[in-house]
Amino acid sequence: MALREAAVKGVTWTFAQQFSVQIINFVVQIILARLLLPEMFGLIAMLAIFISIGQMLMDSGMTSSLIRTKNPDHLDYSTVFFTNIFISIVIYIVIFIGAPFIAVFYEQDILSALVKVYALTFVIRSFVAVHVAKLTKEMDFKTQMKLQVPSTIVGAIVGVSMAYLNYGVWSLVWLNLVQTIMFTLQTWLFVKWKPSFVFNKRRLKYHFNFGYKLTLSGLLDTIYQNIYIIVIGKAFNPVLVGYFNQAETMRKFPVAQISSVMGKVTYPLFSNINGDESLKKAYKATMRLVFFAVVPLMMALIVGGKELFIVLFGEKWLPAVPYFQVLAIISITTPLSTYNLNILKVKGRSDLFLKLEVVKKGIGLLAVFIAVNMGMKALIIAYLIVSHLSVLINMVFSGRLINYSLWEQIKDIGRIYIIGAVVMLLTYVLRRYLMTLIESELLLLVIIGFSFVLLYLLFIFIFEKRIIVLLKKVLGK
Repeated sequence: MALREAAVKGVTWTFAQQFSVQIINFVVQIILARLLLPEMFGLIAMLAIFISIGQMLMDSGMTSSLIRTKNPDHLDYSTVFFTNIFISIVIYIVIFIGAPFIAVFYEQDILSALVKVYALTFVIRSFVAVHVAKLTKEMDFKTQMKLQVPSTIVGAIVGVSMAYLNYGVWSLVWLNLVQTIMFTLQTWLFVKWKPSFVFNKRRLKYHFNFGYKLTLSGLLDTIYQNIYIIVIGKAFNPVLVGYFNQAETMRKFPVAQISSVMGKVTYPLFSNINGDESLKKAYKATMRLVFFAVVPLMMALIVGGKELFIVLFGEKWLPAVPYFQVLAIISITTPLSTYNLNILKVKGRSDLFLKLEVVKKGIGLLAVFIAVNMGMKALIIAYLIVSHLSVLINMVFSGRLINYSLWEQIKDIGRIYIIGAVVMLLTYVLRRYLMTLIESELLLLVIIGFSFVLLYLLFIFIFEKRIIVLLKKVLGK
């Protein structure tokens, strides 16, 4: 299969997987947000960092190494498989022992029991991490979709049922745990690859040497991404954590689908491209097309943020709206970081990847500790500033590897951003006028969205026809 055809097919099936799974999860989150109190979501958010760290350490970046390796064999896969399981069990034991200390830190006794059960998810995932890596290496996203969707549905049914029966925060824990169990069982039943009881120290060293730098980078990123939850949970209370987490979840939801789809596809795709010039062209086209889609999506949601939260979650979640509107600006540039970091991985520069993460997260942590004494608003603004600075750093250093300067990248996406900003301003003025005429939040949200898309496409057609030409070329028209 031609590389271009494989990429298009990969995008199609990955998008189908992401879209179907995330739509189900999104609907479930809406239902749970109406059944549960904000502080319950806050309690789970407080544990996210420990689960994420466990997942990160379990894998140690070795599945990324498998995907990057040109021709990994059965010995490679089996070696990484058993390593992952061993590490996950060790990490779980550490978390289990440390659970009471987590509860003491946050001054929430229930967290001790919650984390002991919730942390089982990354142990269970270790049994299929290599299977997923192999499917990704082969760009078999169709099979991944067939495994993920039923798992998501079963987990959703369990979670919503438990919430309805007043199990409270435990409904969120078991939702995730059941999804993980179902996905693991199906993978072992339907994916042909099975490990053999073989292990090779040389292969382990090879994959670990590449992966550990990505793992350290990932740990820094995970800690940084969750530092706001930690600080808010410690300095304020679970209710504010719940509002912040809901705002984060909402602003990440739309872009996460696009970013995750393209991230999963572009890494193996970029890995199979020879030559910096070809890699630059592929990256440039990907970046422009994704930016073209993300800008109107997020900017329209910023304008209609209040109506969006009322329609989906109810008025009890309105305090989260200002957080969402500021954080949504970050999501506009999130895909740029994803693809820039993929360039570093493809070029084998996991050392540079790690160094950049240390610098960016160091700046971010400093900003957090300065802003926390100034209150929630200052924390959100600090998050916004540091996120954009991180994107610029990624663009500079990855661009150097493929001769794609920061200025070139800004020129390629700048006009799209300006068009989106102008349309956002016009739509905001329209919203202010319509609020005096329309009482229905749903109707107002629909009109805002429709108006934004119409104006955006009109401005794109007038001022940025190149993106239309590129879109036609990619679609083969």
